[in-house]
Amino acid sequence: MRKIARQTKIIATIGPATESEDQIIQLIQEGVDVIRLNMAHAAHDWIRIITDRIRNIGKQLDREPAIMMDVKGPEIRTGYLHQELNIKKNDTLDLVFTAQPNPPMEDGVWQIEVNYDKLPDHIKEGDTVLLDNGLIQLKVLHSSKEKIRCSVKSDAVLKSRRHVNLPGIETGLPSLTEKDRRDSLVGIECKHDYFALSFTRDADAVDLFRSFLRDNGSDAQIIAKLEDQKGVANIEEIIQSADALMVARGDLGIECPFEELPIIQRKAVGASLSAGKPVIVATHMLESMIDSPVPTRAEISDVANAVNEGADCIMLSGETTTGKYPFECVRMLTRIASRMEEEIQPGLTEELKLFRPKAKMLRSAAMLSMRMENSAVLVFTRSGDLASKLGALRPNGSPLFAFTDVEGLHRRLRLIWGIEPFLMEFSVDPEITIQNAINYLKTKKWIEEGDQLVIVTNAFAHNRVIESIQLREIEK
Repeated sequence: MRKIARQTKIIATIGPATESEDQIIQLIQEGVDVIRLNMAHAAHDWIRIITDRIRNIGKQLDREPAIMMDVKGPEIRTGYLHQELNIKKNDTLDLVFTAQPNPPMEDGVWQIEVNYDKLPDHIKEGDTVLLDNGLIQLKVLHSSKEKIRCSVKSDAVLKSRRHVNLPGIETGLPSLTEKDRRDSLVGIECKHDYFALSFTRDADAVDLFRSFLRDNGSDAQIIAKLEDQKGVANIEEIIQSADALMVARGDLGIECPFEELPIIQRKAVGASLSAGKPVIVATHMLESMIDSPVPTRAEISDVANAVNEGADCIMLSGETTTGKYPFECVRMLTRIASRMEEEIQPGLTEELKLFRPKAKMLRSAAMLSMRMENSAVLVFTRSGDLASKLGALRPNGSPLFAFTDVEGLHRRLRLIWGIEPFLMEFSVDPEITIQNAINYLKTKKWIEEGDQLVIVTNAFAHNRVIESIQLREIEK
């Protein structure tokens, strides 16, 4: 039986460092399972071109990755500056809502434009405002409809169009902006497999986005991004409503206290496993490798911890968009994940709740496969539910093969831990479908003579269709 490189999946974000045909070929050959398109930096024409390129290459290589469109979501930013500003500790700075002259100073007070004129409705004296992904901390001195006066807490350099974060403060920003709608329509046109919803605050945000997708003819799945305190507070309902969860540690680490971040991550992964939903750990996985050929020791431990906690996927962002070593990053994740998986004690998670009889059979099938050498589990699915539940059981070391006859589902299954998906026509006769799947796996050298397959499938018995677990040894 072919050795599995790793069962934890890898998501890579496409950008200038990885957008050419040869570069995408290399990413897929290195084992990238899902390709992310970040709409914070992407034009619509580029999305159409790159999607066609990924699809064509995936079919040529007979290994089609899923495509995820990450919609930008609501955000507050500072305005445009002709030049960087050197601001000092204890400087006074006004956040204002109209364009300012450059350099933007009036009576010794910096005048910095922000793009959300309702900000004073949510800000009061004593609140903290963070600029540039938390690098610049401001303390609010006074808030009015015209401006928000702040004190600068440390020396800093302010550049154009920096992010504004408001830790612990709820705003009236919509969960789905007009830009998100326009971008998503392009993703729907391109038949993207997943949409990641930024700053998901509650189940209503997921439901609103799902209605938008369905109204426009898309059956794509939704990944809810956990990025602020409101989302953390509503994590259980978000997991139930969404198809998958992303622990987006960039903004999350700004919106929440630093020391809470590892606890939030652990709880988010655990809650997702209990619900049988895929979970992604993202941001700063190998950040130093944007410029360095090797990661820091802390990054290695961080990746290993995500794998050990049971994340379905680990994600690369800047490392593969603008980094100098994108392919080395993918190989590094594979090295770390595969080594950690070797150390994890084989066993099935007890947190996952299985209700349907066929789903409960998966636990027995997975346990049987783990206790035999050269064995794998084979399932057939049209909804993806069986494959998702099988992966959520985390049968470490056992290959998991999932066959479907639903176009697109074979790509979406690539997000799920351990699942190796295949697209194949099903016969009305379950036995013919099983034989076709076995022959395909043999042809592609996934299995060989003497291997064992634990098969969860339908079978005919006395003119009735019954659910069954079958054990079959592979013959010549």
